[in-house]
Amino acid sequence: MSGNRGMKKNYVLDTNILLHDPYAISKFDDNNVIIPIYVIEEVDQFKREGSERGRNARQVVRLLDELRESGGSLSKGVTLASGGFLKVAVPPHHPELPSAIDKTSMDAAILQTAFDVREADHDSPTVFVTMDTNLRIRADALGMVAETYENQRVEPQRLDTSGTELEVSAGDIDTFFREGRFVPPASAIAPERGDKAERPSSMSLAASERSASLSANMSVLLRDRANPAHTALGRFDAARREIVCLRTPREGILGVRPRNKEQSHAIDVLLDEEIRLITLVGKAGTGKTLLALAAGLKRTVEDGIYTRMLVSRPVMPLGRDIGFLPGDVDEKLNPWMQPIFDNLEFLFASGTKKGPRAYAELLESGQLQVEPLTYIRGRSLPAQYIIVDEAQNLTPHEVKTIITRSGDGTKIVLTGDPEQIDNPYVDSASNGLSVAADRFRGERVAAHVLLTRGERSALAELAANLL
Repeated sequence: MSGNRGMKKNYVLDTNILLHDPYAISKFDDNNVIIPIYVIEEVDQFKREGSERGRNARQVVRLLDELRESGGSLSKGVTLASGGFLKVAVPPHHPELPSAIDKTSMDAAILQTAFDVREADHDSPTVFVTMDTNLRIRADALGMVAETYENQRVEPQRLDTSGTELEVSAGDIDTFFREGRFVPPASAIAPERGDKAERPSSMSLAASERSASLSANMSVLLRDRANPAHTALGRFDAARREIVCLRTPREGILGVRPRNKEQSHAIDVLLDEEIRLITLVGKAGTGKTLLALAAGLKRTVEDGIYTRMLVSRPVMPLGRDIGFLPGDVDEKLNPWMQPIFDNLEFLFASGTKKGPRAYAELLESGQLQVEPLTYIRGRSLPAQYIIVDEAQNLTPHEVKTIITRSGDGTKIVLTGDPEQIDNPYVDSASNGLSVAADRFRGERVAAHVLLTRGERSALAELAANLL
């Protein structure tokens, strides 16, 4: 985040900002960062958790203690490396918000601190920063300027497509079918991120990407300019700087055949060993999880490319952990992992002769592992096919943690729908799935696929569109 360079601002941070990004205190440029004492108390409540939130809480405490030891008193304020000024605020009186039903609540106390800061410093604009939508609404209703934390937000429209069209001659399409490749004009190719000689400045990047539409691993529909019905589907290979045929098996994978061009693109990149990170985005019923599982099983069990397929998803609906459920670990995980098992049963029922429960053999042998994300941190995962389902419920920091766990030869597939989020502190523009798709866009080792057509059933597709 950045403030007005002509005038320093006072940014008052809510607890969820620090639990989301423990390094947020250094990301407000040279402005004043104020942390209410109540935030420190709330952070202390989470520091014993084994979750990502607990780890962030412990990191925040360490960072603040280091600033205290090297910079002096936090109550008087310390200078940050960014040029800003950090202070822990202790309000002179108890919360007095007229709208607070419970005047002893932490939310009321933190918001009251923002008003105290504004009252004490009329010369500098005061901004209350929170990822709690309801608290932003309350702050705005009371006359306080409120913002969300935008350090890792993306423009959703940048992820609205994973393919493009290119008008060519009929001869070009015939050559493409015959040779399996087509060299596009250089003007159609977007500069790569590592190309310093060609890469435009950040100010002109968006315009450049619009005019030069081809980026690494994007699907390309070649369309005959004289006969629009005459088309061919390929993928742009940035290393060869040409459009190549999709390597999608005609018989499908494990009995799953692509039903539209986006699914064909998805299968192609899921089976490509040169592509190590894939983001599959789409609404319910578009086949995200099914395609990822089918490709993973083929590459792991049939082809032996990977030692294991690891499937995981956040165990966090409504913020509850598996400890709230009865039974042993397997019984606790079953309600959250059941969608994975449902897809596995479908794959084995349709693609093998062993029956729908045959995947139990893979679980016993260790070739297939299904577990919550909580267990991944701290591990090194070499030569594995990792699928993270419902990744839209993760923060960018959590996704970074997962990706940095990947060892040599590992492939990671993130699936999800940014419009269906259960995590109250991320949205369609700030969740880990969207941020990863945006940050890795154009990288040769990554691919983004947007699935738009529901293929689960006619009724499911109608419900997704109408309800």
